[in-house]
Amino acid sequence: MAYNIYMGAEITAQDRILAQRCLDCKTCKRAVENQKGFAWWIVLIFGRACPDCIAYEKVYGKKAHAPKTL
Repeated sequence: MAYNIYMGAEITAQDRILAQRCLDCKTCKRAVENQKGFAWWIVLIFGRACPDCIAYEKVYGKKAHAPKTL
């Protein structure tokens, strides 16, 4: 598992709401599905400033553009 800077931080209800918004985001969905292209680069670069992507990393312990694992 990749290093998570939020390990040990309390996950609030607001974090879970924002993480769900990231899961519902069309750009983030496309980035995860394709793992290449314009959407992936957008999430890779601007995900550090997006509150939804930050909450996703805090809740799930991986980046918003990381591939899904089964």
